[in-house]
Amino acid sequence: MPITIIAPKPIPRYFGRDEEDASDSDSSSGGADLTGDVRMRPTKRVRRDDRYEIVTPGEVITDDPQWMRGHGTYMTAGTTTIISSVAGTITRTNKLLSVRPLRARYTPEVGDLVVGRIVEVQAKRWRVDVGSTQLAALPFSAINLPGGVLRKRTDTDELQIRTFFAEGDLVVAEVQQLFADGGAALHTRSLKYGKLRNGVFMAVSGTGGGGGVVRSRRQVWTMEAANGGGMVDVALGVNGYVWISKHVETPENLDKATGITNMEESISTTMYSSQNDRIEPETMREIARIRGVVTALIENGLRVDEDMVMKGYNEACEIALHSGDGPEDVYLGGERGEQLAAALTGT
Repeated sequence: MPITIIAPKPIPRYFGRDEEDASDSDSSSGGADLTGDVRMRPTKRVRRDDRYEIVTPGEVITDDPQWMRGHGTYMTAGTTTIISSVAGTITRTNKLLSVRPLRARYTPEVGDLVVGRIVEVQAKRWRVDVGSTQLAALPFSAINLPGGVLRKRTDTDELQIRTFFAEGDLVVAEVQQLFADGGAALHTRSLKYGKLRNGVFMAVSGTGGGGGVVRSRRQVWTMEAANGGGMVDVALGVNGYVWISKHVETPENLDKATGITNMEESISTTMYSSQNDRIEPETMREIARIRGVVTALIENGLRVDEDMVMKGYNEACEIALHSGDGPEDVYLGGERGEQLAAALTGT
């Protein structure tokens, strides 16, 4: 039987604005173009949702001396020619040209919320894989001890370090400090941080290591799932690691007037547990649907944040209602993913 090779279908590219707006922006900034002996390229204003033409390593971007080279570019000696050093998209900030790589490792920044996996347990710290060029460090002094006791860590506590986090555990943490060599120090001194359980992990890759995940007002939130799915927690790590899990309620006997110290005493008894709770089939189905929404957003070049995930989830529920399987249909790949992206972008 002969084999037929079909040309791959191009990935849809959704633009945040039209070419006319881009030309107006260029004219207002002085009317400068990327001209020279090479073909002209659009000089749009940098926007988060824009998608630009891809350049390859060694490709000449411009030889106009008014432009300065940025990350992802280089210049040959004695010339003003700016050449791309990576495969990516051109971005312009004033007179600075840079190329954002299509795939890159995550670069930590202070305040980032990240999802990581414990890969090594050392004497006074854990080493965490956050998708960066180096493993991040989670110091033993940067976690909450069971009981919410604020005291100095002793040798006895250090001997029990594996009872808190062990190899393979997933954690959500915040970047607290950056080192000169590019490494990062994390902390989990908050009730919304700590060990992850009762859910599913997924990793998205792309620009900056975070795929389409963007920094937003809230990276962790609790949403009410449809079709009897109950409450679901979603954690979008800036490093491109995503965690979707069943929401665990706080103890019912927790007094509303209880202080923060007593609150930690009540909750920290299960904070470091590795045992998953029972998850209802309806909740597992909706977790799978949310995961499909995040995958569809990534595959169609859309940003991933709370607003887009919520809108995409509502649209996915509507798509499922019109299918033959009803709410049980959680498939969002192929044409359905494109339909979802078109509904979110209004195209």
